Amino acid sequence: MRLGKNIYFTSSLSLILGISIGVMSIGVAAKNGQQLLLPVKDLQTFNEVLNQIKINYVDPIEDSQLLENAIQGMLSELDPHSAYLKPSDWKDLQENISGEFGGLGIEVTMEDGYVKVVSPIDDTPAQKAGVQAGDLIVKLDDKPVKGMSLSEAVDLMRGKPKTDITLTIFREGVSRPIELVVTRAIIKVVSVKQKTLEPGYGYLRISNFQVQTGKSLYEAYKQLLKDNNKLDGLILDLRNNPGGVLEASVDVAGLFLDGGMVVYTKGREDNSKRELHAPKGDTTNGIPLVVLVNSGSASASEIVAGALQDHKRAIIMGTTTFGKGSVQTILPLSNQSALKLTIARYYTPQDRSIQAEGIKPDIEVEMATLTSLKAQTFKESDLNRHLSNGNGNKEASTQEKLKAELQAKEDSESEKPLSETDYQLYQALNLLKSIKIVNSLKQ
Repeated sequence: MRLGKNIYFTSSLSLILGISIGVMSIGVAAKNGQQLLLPVKDLQTFNEVLNQIKINYVDPIEDSQLLENAIQGMLSELDPHSAYLKPSDWKDLQENISGEFGGLGIEVTMEDGYVKVVSPIDDTPAQKAGVQAGDLIVKLDDKPVKGMSLSEAVDLMRGKPKTDITLTIFREGVSRPIELVVTRAIIKVVSVKQKTLEPGYGYLRISNFQVQTGKSLYEAYKQLLKDNNKLDGLILDLRNNPGGVLEASVDVAGLFLDGGMVVYTKGREDNSKRELHAPKGDTTNGIPLVVLVNSGSASASEIVAGALQDHKRAIIMGTTTFGKGSVQTILPLSNQSALKLTIARYYTPQDRSIQAEGIKPDIEVEMATLTSLKAQTFKESDLNRHLSNGNGNKEASTQEKLKAELQAKEDSESEKPLSETDYQLYQALNLLKSIKIVNSLKQ
């Protein structure tokens, strides 16, 4: 289970705040040498609450547990992405970024007290069980999620591989809760996939952004070039991609851009203000590009889509993205734990904030299924005693034609067309073909 997305690492920083019962500090030193005044009256209230819990709560609780709970509560009230990472959580996060981790294979956040699925990750137990982006998880086995912190919910979803967990889900458009049984597994994420859709038209899929994603995408692109004599168009699929490492999004966008800004971040501290640029030289030499996005495309996916849209390098197609436009950094603490803290917002090259807005596609295409309707038609060749074409070509009999049509139908049923399996991808491919036709007419 992934805990976060678009996390970049800064230098280690330990935050130490000493509070002892009956003793109040006036201030603590900030990293820039300034004194930060502490709210003494509020700390006195905190002290009183701590004492009352220790004296009157039905069960005894260790001071360390009370203080850890207080830290978790303090961070959980800031925004959905800030969190206190216990040593085990911090270790899990590092494993997630490397691309191999245990769990269900979903990117999650908190919304209105429930766990919201940002996106299921490709080829994971969650995706195979039918979990979808936007699902609200309201119960884990027999335990209601309401009242849990995100970390507590994630801990319950983790477990030994090959063990089951039942997710009770509310899904938009479905009147009753859905129960899905998901079998835990070691999640090995393949960040990049590629295939040729039709001769000359390549497909690149990024499931999440890892440290090596940019390099993997370049290798996948080279393989497409090798498999095709010429590429007339590319589709970059970022649907249900929850994000990942910030720098990887810059690497990916840089593959298609001839220099220029990819994204900038802006926060309160100077070190949170960054401008990230693509290197000079479009590796793909301006090949027509369509980027597919949807509501499960978040964070790093939105950075790539926003940059390519602002630079007019690609046509963005699909539905509006998730809108996760905030930057988290990891601040390791002295006890082997860490803070995941929101420190800035993302902005596209044309100063658009992604936060809570998302990237709106140039061409909106909802997910749908296209069914072809074949009307009963008659042609000249179907009429009795019709004239031959005079070219000496042997004409097939009506019976032979029917036989050929039945065979074609059987062949098509064995492998469903793209229009039925993935309508958005089908439309993207059609758009690339249209671009090729328009370009040839111009020439």
